[in-house]
Amino acid sequence: MSKYFKILFLFLFITVKLYSNKYFIAISETENKLSSLSEKFNINSEAFNLALKGYEKLKSLGLISNVQFLTIVDFSKPSNIERFYVIDMLTKQLIIKTLVAHGKNSGALFANNFSNKNASLKSSLGFYITRSPYIGKHGTSLELEGLELGINDQVKSRAIVIHGANYVSNKMAKESGIIGRSFGCPAVPINKVKEIVTTIQGGSCMFIYAPNNAYLEKSQLAK
Repeated sequence: MSKYFKILFLFLFITVKLYSNKYFIAISETENKLSSLSEKFNINSEAFNLALKGYEKLKSLGLISNVQFLTIVDFSKPSNIERFYVIDMLTKQLIIKTLVAHGKNSGALFANNFSNKNASLKSSLGFYITRSPYIGKHGTSLELEGLELGINDQVKSRAIVIHGANYVSNKMAKESGIIGRSFGCPAVPINKVKEIVTTIQGGSCMFIYAPNNAYLEKSQLAK
């Protein structure tokens, strides 16, 4: 090996090492600052930690343009309790907590089955980037881009978006013990959708979690 290639190899090794150290330090500092938030607001600890790791990876790659907000949808919880969380990453505060529906073929009270296929009527797990708001058949809605190949990258063709729905309400949760289900969209209460869309639109990170081994084994962002 020539002297030139030895120097080049050493330079690349040091660069990667410094970047890796900086990256893991950033994750560690963020986790330490926000760890109490997981307990305080009853966010599943695994969902929270995976979301933070993915958020930091996407941020380091420059894929998040709205870095202020991180949204976590926690499908380890039943649909009749609040499991949609929006965290302000600058103030380290939970600013939105509300109900959210899962796909009708993902399960009844709990979401247990997931798919990336058209017409499956199932939710898709993993990391998303929020895109542009629009007014559609469900009123105020928010486009989503799935970032994980083979896991949620078909959301556009499936028309999976955030939208409001009258079947997602505290009244239904209390009276029926369960809320309605969507065709795969993370549907939220009608009285919350405008606040949610206004807050997280324009390139923020959203993570949909469930304790699903198949997802955890396949995902590159959740590692």
